[in-house]
Amino acid sequence: MKDRIFGVLTRIGRSFMLPIAVLPIAGLFLGVGGSFSNETMISLYHLEAILGPGTILGNIMLLLNDAGSAVFNNLALLFAIAVAIGMSNREKATGALAAVLGFLIMNAVIARFLVITNSFDTASLTTYNNNLLLAGIADGSITNVDDFVPIAINDPSIHQLPQGSTTSLLGYTTLSTGVFGGIIVGLLAAYVTNKFYNLQLPPVISFFSGTRSVPIITAFLTLILGVIMFYVWPFVQMGMSFLGSLVDATGLIGTFIYGYIERALIPFGLHHVFYLPFWQTAIGGTYTTTDGREIAGAQTIYFELIREGQVDMNATQYTRFMAGKFPFMIFGLPGAALAMYQTAYEEKKDIAGGLLLSAALAAMLTGITEPIEFTFIFVAPALYYGVHCVLAGLSFMLMHLFNVAVGMTFSGGIIDLTLFGVLQGFQTNWYMVIVVGVVYFFIYWFLFRWIIIHFDLATPGREKEEGAEVKLYTRADVNAAKAGDNSGKPIDMKSAAILKGLGGKDNLDGDVDCCITRLRLMVKDPAKVDEDLLKQTGAVGTVLNGKGLQVIYGPTVPSVKNALEEFLETPEADHVDEIIGAGDEIVGDKTTDNIVNDGPFTEYFQAPIAGKLEDVSKTPDDAFAKKMLGDGIVIFPTDNKVCAPCDGTIEVLFPTHHAIGMKSSNGVELLIHVGIDTVNLNGKGFTAKVEEKQEVKRGQELLEIDLDYIRKNAKSDAVPMIFTALPEDMKVEILKNGNVTLDEDVVMVTNLKDA
Repeated sequence: MKDRIFGVLTRIGRSFMLPIAVLPIAGLFLGVGGSFSNETMISLYHLEAILGPGTILGNIMLLLNDAGSAVFNNLALLFAIAVAIGMSNREKATGALAAVLGFLIMNAVIARFLVITNSFDTASLTTYNNNLLLAGIADGSITNVDDFVPIAINDPSIHQLPQGSTTSLLGYTTLSTGVFGGIIVGLLAAYVTNKFYNLQLPPVISFFSGTRSVPIITAFLTLILGVIMFYVWPFVQMGMSFLGSLVDATGLIGTFIYGYIERALIPFGLHHVFYLPFWQTAIGGTYTTTDGREIAGAQTIYFELIREGQVDMNATQYTRFMAGKFPFMIFGLPGAALAMYQTAYEEKKDIAGGLLLSAALAAMLTGITEPIEFTFIFVAPALYYGVHCVLAGLSFMLMHLFNVAVGMTFSGGIIDLTLFGVLQGFQTNWYMVIVVGVVYFFIYWFLFRWIIIHFDLATPGREKEEGAEVKLYTRADVNAAKAGDNSGKPIDMKSAAILKGLGGKDNLDGDVDCCITRLRLMVKDPAKVDEDLLKQTGAVGTVLNGKGLQVIYGPTVPSVKNALEEFLETPEADHVDEIIGAGDEIVGDKTTDNIVNDGPFTEYFQAPIAGKLEDVSKTPDDAFAKKMLGDGIVIFPTDNKVCAPCDGTIEVLFPTHHAIGMKSSNGVELLIHVGIDTVNLNGKGFTAKVEEKQEVKRGQELLEIDLDYIRKNAKSDAVPMIFTALPEDMKVEILKNGNVTLDEDVVMVTNLKDA
C-alpha cells in the first residue's frame, strides 16, 4: 500500500510539471510588463515619454502584463488539464476535455450554491453591496447614497465564510479552491477516463459508448463534487489558514524547516506536492488587492504585487517560500561542481569538467539543479541530506532574515533573479542574494572538496571501476539502482528486442496501441524499423503505411502491448542498443503446443456469417491476405449475425467487440475479425452476445453487427476467419466457395500427427 501511494504521488508530481513548465514564459511576460508599466518605476527613471500612458511601448508592456496575468489567474484550470493528462493511462485528450468540462461545472455549481445559501466572505460581500448600490441608483430606488445601508458581514441573514474564501474565476464568483480544486477535478477526470474509455452501451444509445461516455460521466460526478466542495472546502480553508499561521508564527525556524523539506523531497519527486500549497493556497498567506479581491498563495500574491507595483520588503512574508533558492542554485551548487572537478582524477578531468560546467550553468541560469544534485545523492546520500539540504534550509532562512523580496516562476536562476529582483528595484534587497551567494559558493566548495577527498567519494571523474563511464546521474539512475537493490526483477528481453526493432524509444511517435492481432503505432523514421528482429520476437510480419506501423502478433498481442508499455516506463528502455546485441537471438512466443487432441482428427467449421466466401488472399488487408496470422477464409457478409463456427470456448473478446478469438473443442485456435480497421469504430456497430471464457455451441450467436454502419465507416466489411498457431502437420482445406449460409460447413482442419 505504501509503495502504491508513493507511486501515485510521484505520478501526480510529474503531472504538475506540465503547467509549471509554462510559468517561466508567463512570468517573463508579467515580470517585464509589470515592471515597465509600473508608474513608480516610470517616474523614477523619467521614462514617461517612452513608457507613459498612451505610448506604443507602454501599451506593449500592458499587453505583456495582461498576458502573464491570464496564466496565473487560471492556473487551477491548467492544473486540472495537466493532472488529467498525466494520470490518464489511455485517451489522454479525452481526459483533458473531461477535466475542462468538470472544472467549469464544479465552479458553476459552487457559484449557484453561494447564491442559494446567501453565502459571503468580506470581499464578496463588498462587491455585492456595491452592486446593490449601483442597481438602486440605476432604477431610482436610491436617490441619496448616504441613505444606502450595506449588509454587514455579521448580518444574521447571510452565511459568513472565512476571509478570502471566494474568488472571481471564469465569470463565476466561486469558492477559492486554488490549484487543489483543479487537481481534484483532474484526478476525477483521469479516473473516469481510465475506467470508462471503452464502455459499451446498449444499441439504442451506443453513440455515447467508448470515449464519448467519459465527459458525460465526468459532468454528473463533478456536479455532485461541486455540492460537496461547497460544504467541505470552507473547513479545508480554515485548516490551511491555521497551518499558514503556524508557519508564520514560527518565523525563521519555520522558513528553515520549509527549505529543508523542499530539498529533501527532490529525490522522490514529491517536492511539487509539498511546495505548491504554500505557493498557491492560503497556507502561503492571503492578500486583499487594491480592487478589493481576496487572493491566496505566496506566488499568486507576489505576482499581484508586481502588477500593482507594490513589491518591497513587506513582500518578504510571501517570498520567504521562494527567495531561498537563489543563493544555493546560482552560487552554492556551482561551488560544489568546482569541488567535484578539482577532485577528479587527472586523466578524467577534461571529461568531468565539460559535464560539470554544463550542469553548473544550467543551475545558475535556469535553476535546473537535477544533474548536480542527483550526482551526489547517488554516490553519497549523507552529503545530500546532511550538508546540501541543511545549507538549503539556511539559505531560505537567511533570505527571510535579510528581507529579500524576490519571487520566481519556476526555479531560482539568474533569469528569475533579474526579472523579479533587479528589475523590481533595490527595495527588493536583491543584492543580498549576491552577498550571501558568494559566501555560499566558498562554503559549498570547501565542504564538498573536503568530504569528497576525506571519504573518497566516487563523484564524476573519480569512478573506481576501470573504464567506468564519466557521467552525471539523473532520477532514472536512482530509480534503476533502487529497482536493482529491491526488486530483483529481470529485464524483459522480449520487450527490449521489440523496442529495438521499432527503432528505439526515440523513434516512437505517440502511444502504443493494439487491436486483437497487431500492435499499432506511429514511428518517426520507418527506415529504423528492423522487421527481422521483430520476427524473432514472435511477430509474423509488419505492415507499414507511411509512418503508421502495424506489427502482427496474433491474439496474444494484448499481453505483448502491456509488457511493452511497462518496459517503456523502465530506465532500460533508454538503453536497448546495449541490452540487445547484434548477434543475440530472441525467442518469441511461437509455441503451437495448444492442441488438446494429440491423435489424428478432422474438425469441420461452418461459416461464421452468411455471405460470399473467398480465399483469404482476397482480404483487403495485407496481414490477412499474406497469411501472416495463418490460413483461412474471408466472407463478404450479407447478414448481421456472427455465429460460432464450432463448439469451443471464447478465449478473447476484444473490448470494441469487432473481433473474437476462439478455441475449438480439439484445441484449434481461430480468429473471427469483423471488418477491416473496425477497431477505429470504438465498438459502435457491434453488440456482443457472449463473454470471455464462455463455452459456446456451434451456430450460437456471438455478435450482432450493424452492417450498413460498418460499410459506411470502415475500410471494408470483410470477415476473415483465420486459423492461428497451427502446427506444420495440420492442414486447412476450404470446402466451398461463393455464397454460403450459416449452417454450411466451409472449412475442414485435419491433424495428420499420429497420437
